[in-house]
Amino acid sequence: MTETTVSELWLIDTSAWLEYLTQDQNAAKFAPFIESGSSTLVPTIVLYEVVKVLMRQRGKVVADRFISEALRRVVVPLDEELALAAAHISNETRLAMADAIIYATAQAHQAQLVTGDAAFRGLPNVIIP
Repeated sequence: MTETTVSELWLIDTSAWLEYLTQDQNAAKFAPFIESGSSTLVPTIVLYEVVKVLMRQRGKVVADRFISEALRRVVVPLDEELALAAAHISNETRLAMADAIIYATAQAHQAQLVTGDAAFRGLPNVIIP
């Protein structure tokens, strides 16, 4: 786990949401972040990825539950500034497009990224519980 700030602002990535919502083996590790009273960011690309997987694997009811929960958070749209920052981050870190957008969003908002995705390991302000 890497923590370099004391921010109470979290960005929960796709892998963490899916672990939590599907009660997979690491769900309990992500619960404190998702259930905390702290502010949580949800990039629009995370909305897309989570809904796509939930619809395919768990059905509309579970996907709708996530949408309801996510829309009570701070939804961050992808704009030109984030797109350009993500492109630079992707070139520097070799993160895939979606991961680079997620990380750029966290960085732009000075949030800690909470993830189960090893692709983020070693990056500043990333928590892998």
